[in-house]
Amino acid sequence: MDMKSRTGLCEAFVIMEASSNVRVKAIVDWIEEKMEKHGQRLLHKEGYQDAVWVLLDYGDVVCHIFHKDMRKFYDLENLWGDAPKNFHHS
Repeated sequence: MDMKSRTGLCEAFVIMEASSNVRVKAIVDWIEEKMEKHGQRLLHKEGYQDAVWVLLDYGDVVCHIFHKDMRKFYDLENLWGDAPKNFHHS
């Protein structure tokens, strides 16, 4: 989601889901590994222990990795419904 004009916190939200807590952690681990490999520093991480909603803050990009039930419950896409869903970094 393109957040540039919605919030001063970041440029984009990346929102994804997995069908289990183990898969949520696997996605998080993969993202962290790839981002570190490309020199991107993780500023903050929340929720890894429970793995129902993990937030990875990379400054301009914030990743939200949800267990599928939590994604439905928090419904960030609806909360930020006016934000464009396709993000193109300039």
